[in-house]
Amino acid sequence: MSSPKSADANLSIVTVIQARKGSSRLPGKVMMPVMEEPLLVRMAERVKAARLAGTIVVATTQEAGDDAIEELCNKYGYNCFRGHSTDLLDRHYQAALPYDPDAVIKIPSDCPLIDPAVINKVISYFLKNAGDFDFVSNLHPATYPDGNDVEIMTRAAMEKAWREARKDFEREHTTPYIWERPELFRIANVEWETGLDYSMSHRWTIDYAEDYDFIRRVYEELYPANPLFGLQDILNLLEQKPEIYEINSKFAGVNWYRNHLDELKTIRTDQTKKI
Repeated sequence: MSSPKSADANLSIVTVIQARKGSSRLPGKVMMPVMEEPLLVRMAERVKAARLAGTIVVATTQEAGDDAIEELCNKYGYNCFRGHSTDLLDRHYQAALPYDPDAVIKIPSDCPLIDPAVINKVISYFLKNAGDFDFVSNLHPATYPDGNDVEIMTRAAMEKAWREARKDFEREHTTPYIWERPELFRIANVEWETGLDYSMSHRWTIDYAEDYDFIRRVYEELYPANPLFGLQDILNLLEQKPEIYEINSKFAGVNWYRNHLDELKTIRTDQTKKI
């Protein structure tokens, strides 16, 4: 089985969305309702709208609690893979492998406001520079509002990480083995074209109850008129209704880096915040 060829280059691409119900801080978050559908469905709509995303696979665990995710995938016709609970690098690799991809994309399931145009922009950069880079993202350093995370890597780069990564956080977070080693991999970054950096000030991801309240409110405001509302639509809304921004603003800048600053070589202390 091979994935569809990209519209911009003769490369097959697989986009993997990691999703599980067992979140420690907000259990079941991917199944929480947003505009009468599970959050995972709303996010998948946005990823599918990115024309360069190729084959999309939802990668969940073999835990019984994630039967519901497989059932959801079956209902909506999503490709589904079930793998390791904590080794997300293995799960990601194994989910993509059956499609014989040239490149693999990581988009986490906690990004239900991700802009399809941002997804296309990062992939397009990779494709236009095909053969020049092993890994391209918009995260190193990040400039977009948190929750627009896109990482694309060659199959060879992912295989090397899969074979060689040993540290727990490298396995858990899928790609650190790659972006922490610029001496081994050719790495590029896509920055927000505005020149702004909202990565630490605007939180559009979901990890806490306040994040869910924020995301639900954004959808309620924008989805009825335009289901594929974009990044600028959200910024305009927050300018018009700053009370929405305030819902989860206390968590802006909080990310997983905070727990591994003594191990991460390429992350600065001002790129994360402790609660």
